[in-house]
Amino acid sequence: MHQQQIIGFFMIQVQNSMKKSFLALATFLMFMNSGKAQSSASQSLGDMTSFEVKNQTISILTNFGKAQVTFYEPGLVRIRIVKDDFLKDFSYAVVATPGKTEPKITETPDKLIVSTDLLRLEIDRYPVRFSFYTNDGRLINADDKSFGTAWMGTETTTYKKLIADEKFIGLGEKTGNLNRRGTAYENWNTDNPRYGPNDDPLYVTIPFYMGIHSGLVYGIFMDNSHRSRFNFGASNDRFSSFSAEDGEMDYYFMHSPSVAGVIELYTHLTGRMTMPPLWALGYQQCRWSYTPDTEVLNIAQNFRDRKIPIDVIYLDIHYMDAYKIFTWHPGCFSNPKKLLSDLKNINIHTTVIIDPGIKVEKGYEAYEDGLKRDIFAKYPDGEVYTAQVWPGWCHFPDFTKPAAREWWGQKFNGLVEDGVTGFWNDMNEIASWGNGYTPHLVEFDWEGRKTSYREAKNVYGLLMSKSTFEGTRKLMNNRRPLIITRAGYSGLQRYTALWTGDNQATDEHMMLGCRLVNSIGLSGVPFIGVDVGGFSKDPAPALFARWIGIGAFSPFFRSHTHQDTRQAEPWSFGETVENISRNYITLRYKLLPYIYSCFHQSVVSGIPVARSLAIEYTFDEKIYDPLYQNQYLFGPSVLVAPVESTRELVKVYLPEGEWYNLHTGQKLEGKAEILAESPMHLLPIYIKGGTVIPMQSALQSTSENPGETLYLHVFNGVGNSEFVYYEDDGLSYDYEKGNCLNHTISFDGNLKRLTIGEAEGQFISKFRKLELILHGFDNKTTFLANGKNLQAEVTKVDFLNSLDPNDPHFWDHSHQVYDALKIELPFSRKKLTISW
Repeated sequence: MHQQQIIGFFMIQVQNSMKKSFLALATFLMFMNSGKAQSSASQSLGDMTSFEVKNQTISILTNFGKAQVTFYEPGLVRIRIVKDDFLKDFSYAVVATPGKTEPKITETPDKLIVSTDLLRLEIDRYPVRFSFYTNDGRLINADDKSFGTAWMGTETTTYKKLIADEKFIGLGEKTGNLNRRGTAYENWNTDNPRYGPNDDPLYVTIPFYMGIHSGLVYGIFMDNSHRSRFNFGASNDRFSSFSAEDGEMDYYFMHSPSVAGVIELYTHLTGRMTMPPLWALGYQQCRWSYTPDTEVLNIAQNFRDRKIPIDVIYLDIHYMDAYKIFTWHPGCFSNPKKLLSDLKNINIHTTVIIDPGIKVEKGYEAYEDGLKRDIFAKYPDGEVYTAQVWPGWCHFPDFTKPAAREWWGQKFNGLVEDGVTGFWNDMNEIASWGNGYTPHLVEFDWEGRKTSYREAKNVYGLLMSKSTFEGTRKLMNNRRPLIITRAGYSGLQRYTALWTGDNQATDEHMMLGCRLVNSIGLSGVPFIGVDVGGFSKDPAPALFARWIGIGAFSPFFRSHTHQDTRQAEPWSFGETVENISRNYITLRYKLLPYIYSCFHQSVVSGIPVARSLAIEYTFDEKIYDPLYQNQYLFGPSVLVAPVESTRELVKVYLPEGEWYNLHTGQKLEGKAEILAESPMHLLPIYIKGGTVIPMQSALQSTSENPGETLYLHVFNGVGNSEFVYYEDDGLSYDYEKGNCLNHTISFDGNLKRLTIGEAEGQFISKFRKLELILHGFDNKTTFLANGKNLQAEVTKVDFLNSLDPNDPHFWDHSHQVYDALKIELPFSRKKLTISW
C-alpha cells in the first residue's frame, strides 16, 4: 500500500470515529434536555420553548413534542400531546364544545399557572409536566416528574404520581373489585363467551375512571380508541398510567367536590341518554331461541295466564332465514306481522336480535344493495373484507362511513312495518369465527379520513348502535325504540342500553354482575343490566329466585339463557320460585313511578339509576370492603344488598343515616354492620330515612292503566332530601318539546315538613289522587296540609305480595306485613305542604 493510501485510510477511520462520538454526544444532550436521562426506548415530552394563548387554549411547543391545554368548564380541562403535529380534531365520543371559561394565566420562570374557580393547573416548563391543585393548594393529581407523557415507538403513555391513600373506581365494564388500586386493565372490545370473574378485556371500552384521595375527587377520560391500557399501581408503587398503542395522547381532566359532580362533567362531555320507552323498564323475557312462532305465543300467554308481569319478549337468531339479518324464517315465522300483532294485543312488545354480518349470497337484497352502495369495510387494495359468522361468509358495514350509517338505518323499515319496536345489537366487537381475529389492516372510512381496524374496532359497537338508533327513530313516527348493545365505546349512552354479555349461572357471576352494573353506571351509562338467571349453565332454583330479586332492582331487567340449558321462565323452577318471581317482578311494576323518575334524573344529569355507594358515601372506607362492595343504591333512596342464593344470613353495611327494612318496617341506625336474614324469598333491601318513594298499583304491563292513585311512601328521618317526580306519555319524544310533568318533592326532617312543589311542564298527570303512606311516624302524630288538619289512619304495608288473598296465585307470607299511617288527598298541579 502506498503511503498516500495509508494516510487516507487512517483519515477515514478518524472521521468515522468523530461522527460516532458526535452522534453519541447529541443523543445524550437530547435526553438530558428532556429532564432526567431516559432509556432510548422511551422519550417524554420535553422542555417548553414557547407558548401561545388563544381563547381558552394554550398551545405549547417543546424541544420534543407539542401540547395543547383547553378549558371546557372551570372543572374540565382537555390535554392533547403529540410527538409531531396534531391531527384534525375529531371524536366519536365527545359532543361538548368549550364553554365560556376564562382561566387566569400567571407566568413564573419555571411554571405557567392557570386558574379557574374550581382548580389550579400548574404547568412545569423544564420539562413540561402537568399538576392539578385545588384553589387552596391541595394536590389533586400530578404527572410523574420524570416520565410525564412519553412515547415508546407509536405507543403513548401518561404517567401519574401515585398518592398514598388513592383509590380508583370506574373504567366501565371491568371485573375485579370496586377499588381498582393495584390492578391493570386493557381496552380491546372482545367477544368473551362464558367469561370468568377476573377476565379482561370484555365487550366494552369506556376509558374513563375516577381517582379518590384526601377528601378529593377527580376524573380522567382518555379519548383514544386504539387498544389501551390502564395501570392503577399494578406491580409498582410509584405511578398510575394510561396508554394507547397509537394516536394522540388526548385526555380530559375533571374535578368536582363529589363523584356525582365528576359524572355530571363526564356526561356533559360525552352526552346523556334520552328517555327510554316506559315499557322498556318492565320485565323482559329472552332465550336463544324461542322458535317457532307458536312457542313465542305460548310463552307470552303463559305469563299472562300466570299473572306474571311482562312487557317485552325477544327473538334470537332463529327468527331469521338462514341467519340473514332483515329477514324472517319462511317456515317458523311465516307471518311475522300477525305474530307481532297478536303479541301487541296482549300488551307485549317484540325485540329482535341484529348482527352486523351481511351474508355473502347472490340475490340477498341487503348483500346486493350493500355492494352496490359501497358500504362495507375493505382491505387496503379495495377488496371487500369477508369473515365467517352465523350465516357463513359475511361482509360488515363500515359504520364510520356516513352513507353506511344512513343505509343501515333505512334497512329497518321492514321490521318496523311488521311491528318490531326493540332492536338488539349483538356480535359487534366485531365477533367472528376464528377467535374473532379481524386483520388489523382492514380499512375503515373514519368520516373520510381513513384508518385501520386498530383504531376502528373499539368504536364499531358504538357506531352500530348510533346507526340503529337514528334509523329506527326516523322510522317509528315519534315513538321511542328500545336499543340495546353488547359492545360500545364512551358516548354509547346517547343511543343505547347495554347488557354485560354472556354470563354464567353461578352465584359468583350474579355478584360480579352487580359490580359490573355499578362500574358501568359510574362510567356514564345508566341503562344497564345482565342476563338474569345466567346465560350459560343451568341455574339452581334458588339462584334463579335470588337473581330475579336483584334484577327487579336493576335498570335493565331481562332474563336470558342459552339454547343448551333448561327452560328458564319463572314457572320452570317450581311453584315457590314462580311465586317469588311474580312478587319481585310485580314490585318492580309498582315502583315504576320512582324508577321512571330516576331515569329522568339520568337524562338531566348523567347520574346512574343503579348507584355504587362510592357516589354518595365516597369517603366511607367500609363501602370498599369486599364484603360490602356489591351493595348499591337503586335511585337515591333504596339500598340493595345482593347476597348469594346459598346464604340465609348475611352481613350488611348500612352507611350513615337512618334506614328502614323494606320487609319489616324496622328502623335502623346507619354507619353500622348488621346481620340480615336472607332466605330465598327475601332480598335485603333498606329505604333511607328522610326520603320519599312514589309508587303505583300493581300492573301486568305498562300499557295498563295504573288507576287514579299515586302512592307516596314517606320514610321519616332527621335529614333533608329532594326528589323530582317525573311523568310523560312514556312513548313519544314530545317530552323534548315540554310535554312532561315535574313535581319537586322536598322532605325536611328538622322542620318536619314535606313539600310537593307546583307542577312544571305541560303534561297532565294520569293520577288524580294522592295517598301518603307514612313510615316511622307515631300513631298520635297530627298532620296538616297547607295549614289544615288531616286525618291519618293505620294501614297495612306489604311490599312483596300485591295479589288479592282469594287469587289462586296469592302466596301468603303475612309475617312480612307491618303497620304504617295513611292520608288520602287530591293530586293536583298546585303546591302542597304537609307538616307535623
